Amino acid sequence: MFKVIVDADACPRMCLQVLQRHKKSSKYRLLTVASVDHHVDNSDHIMVGKGADAADLAVVNNASKGDIVDTQDWGLAALVLGKGALAISPSGRIYSNQNIDFLLEERSLKAKYRRAGGRTKGPAARTSEDDHKFEENFLKLVERARSSDNSNRVDSNEV
Repeated sequence: MFKVIVDADACPRMCLQVLQRHKKSSKYRLLTVASVDHHVDNSDHIMVGKGADAADLAVVNNASKGDIVDTQDWGLAALVLGKGALAISPSGRIYSNQNIDFLLEERSLKAKYRRAGGRTKGPAARTSEDDHKFEENFLKLVERARSSDNSNRVDSNEV
């Protein structure tokens, strides 16, 4: 049985509801990870300290090949992809070996721009389209996790 691991510090409530709704029918273990500052309603939960990367380290340490990780953190997504896990953002973007380098470079450039005094936009407000895209692409990853081919290939409509 594979696991679905949620970086729950910033995971929208709707995503958790989708993951809990599909847990029985898709036969996976749902593991949430969050710092002590966040209350997460899940019976299989790891609470970590307030350290900057404590939740990320717990997610990485619990991820295995074929698991699915739900995170907004592109760096964390890169780490779990390196372990052979699959990864998805709460907005439904499937992270893959084909797109993660671009995302990490974008993150680096934006951080450099902010350090130089520039301002960048935060994430857009969540929409019902995000909820639909998350559920649709999550179910695609569930099928991928069940199959023997975890090649992290991505369809053009998944990014």
